[in-house]
Amino acid sequence: MPNTPFPSRRAPAFADVPDEKWNDWRWQLSHRLNSVADFEHIFPLTGSERHALNQPRIFRVELTPYFVSLIDPDNPYDPIRKQVIPTDAEIAPFTGMMEDSLAEDQHSPVPGLVHRYPDRVLMLITNQCACYCRYCTRSRLVGDPGQSFSSGDFEAQLDYLRNTPQVRDVLLSGGDPLTLAPKVLERVLRSLREIPHIEIIRVGSRVPVFMPQRVTSELTDLLSQFHPLWLNIHVNHPYEITAELAEACDKLSRAGIPLGNQSVLLAGVNDDAHVQRKLVQDLVRIRVRPYYLYQCDLVEGAGHFRTPVSKGIEIIEALRGHTSGFAVPTYVVDAPGGGGKIPVMPNYLISMSDNKVVLRNFEGYITSYEEPMDYHRPDPSLSAPFKKVGETPGQNGVFGLLEGEAMEIKPEGFDAVHSRGGQQHRLRANKDKWKPLGIGPGDKGDETGK
Repeated sequence: MPNTPFPSRRAPAFADVPDEKWNDWRWQLSHRLNSVADFEHIFPLTGSERHALNQPRIFRVELTPYFVSLIDPDNPYDPIRKQVIPTDAEIAPFTGMMEDSLAEDQHSPVPGLVHRYPDRVLMLITNQCACYCRYCTRSRLVGDPGQSFSSGDFEAQLDYLRNTPQVRDVLLSGGDPLTLAPKVLERVLRSLREIPHIEIIRVGSRVPVFMPQRVTSELTDLLSQFHPLWLNIHVNHPYEITAELAEACDKLSRAGIPLGNQSVLLAGVNDDAHVQRKLVQDLVRIRVRPYYLYQCDLVEGAGHFRTPVSKGIEIIEALRGHTSGFAVPTYVVDAPGGGGKIPVMPNYLISMSDNKVVLRNFEGYITSYEEPMDYHRPDPSLSAPFKKVGETPGQNGVFGLLEGEAMEIKPEGFDAVHSRGGQQHRLRANKDKWKPLGIGPGDKGDETGK
């Protein structure tokens, strides 16, 4: 990408590596750093880092020469370093810690497939990454050779998708799908495109950030065969945006692949409104749309990265109105226990009545908006052609209440706790007593319930 405003760095330890090798993604993978000796060729380790690297059961450590070159060797608090080099804090337990904090295994009908939302699934196709983030949500699986996905698992995933027509969107993740050999990746994409009801394929990858050399013409030509295909990358800090990443994103964009970014809010890395504003503004400069800002999960080993949720709200307050709207990500808490992503934001709705709403903007300016007094709900014929048959019952949630599909949503055991025996007087026994009264035209309701 010509005239990029972003830097390009190579650590002095790799100064003699020929460009032909340095720019080969296979060389980057095969020369990853993972030991105390490896890292001390690049920068002096702290005692905490050295101790953590020597632990026998530490989550896997691997860094490409390209990505380790982005670390400031003189700064032990470097925000890139903190994401990928373990410390003693990773070993310490914390309140709320879970192995599978998002309950993905609970929502997995076949190995490697997570069906949490009605019309889309998460498909895990590898447990390998180019580098390993210390806050990894799937550290129970990722980087462990004993947790690899087999050809049989892949066929079971495809069979499930073929037999589940409500699924229209498949997100490929892992591990990182772009670490797969090109022929394997092509087989995955082609198999999905052969399923008629799969409309969208998405790929979640940090490879362009860890190893932008992987984004070759061969890769973009492969991906562009399977449109509509979307790609979300994972940049957490402005220092990760380099000339190489800008060039990789330019190649992907020119291949017609829409790009989004998913960040994780990390203490000591990007938990600052000014850092976040620079991040999102630099992302849109390289044609990457900020998509999600995640609250750090309650995953084992990540306790020291967690911030209060209020910090994320503060950051969104500093972005909304202060920069372009399309540069503001959605801040979400991925609900522990498998509840899915819950958006959280500052409160812009101050109050409401039956004819007005009171709103405030990013500056604190408060205004009112007059509601229409003659609004009528749309005729059912408007939505009839677009309603899907066979959707999973109960997953319409609060929207289902608004649509009139149900009267309430009850916590587990609610009826048993509140029934208190539920006995009607024998002289007024009426099996319909606890049914809601009709409210349609001409419906007088249940006379015995008056």
